[in-house]
Amino acid sequence: MGIQLIGNSGVVIGGGEEESAPLHVAPHAIAGNWYRFASFTGTIGAALAANSELLQFRFLSGTKSFALVYKVIFDGLGIVAVATALGPLGFQVVPARAWTAAGSGGTRIAVSGDNLQMETALPNSQVNDIGIATTGALTAGTKTLDANAIGQAIGGVGTAALTAYGPTSIVAPQPLIDAQAGGQPLKLANQEGFVIKTTHAGPAALTYVAGFTVVWAEVTAF
Repeated sequence: MGIQLIGNSGVVIGGGEEESAPLHVAPHAIAGNWYRFASFTGTIGAALAANSELLQFRFLSGTKSFALVYKVIFDGLGIVAVATALGPLGFQVVPARAWTAAGSGGTRIAVSGDNLQMETALPNSQVNDIGIATTGALTAGTKTLDANAIGQAIGGVGTAALTAYGPTSIVAPQPLIDAQAGGQPLKLANQEGFVIKTTHAGPAALTYVAGFTVVWAEVTAF
């Protein structure tokens, strides 16, 4: 007979009719309210300093106790002005704790009304603030960043001058967090969140536009 084990991960394991039959694993969506955000920066100024915050994501719990961040994706980078010298460029996801005052600057994303929900009937997200940079770094607000990143994408200019832009970004588009492919999501409680920041100062004279996508669920327990 078949056996089903259902846990917080939403994974169902079913046994076949015979003892020798293999186990079957079928993923099921986590119960909760689901949201998604995608946007891109303005034209980021040349040689932006390392550790500059380009995206801020802050959660305040209410009827839902946790935000489970399943995906953070670096969508790609568009060159606006070419670099004149070689150098690395990258982006990191860093968790933030004790986030008692939101950051500022850049574009603050609308989080009320019909925004972010993956279903019209859902209530507004309890993400209190999302900010994305326009031309420079966002102002930090009041929070404590972890010492270590939990996801990153690294690339850069590998010649003395970037004179042509081909079909690929100088930083390859890729997931920075991808719990939907397996593993634990980033679990945010009240006044917690994450930032996306630069790993290095941008190569000389390079200006660019970067895109990011975030997918999360808000739940009462996990």
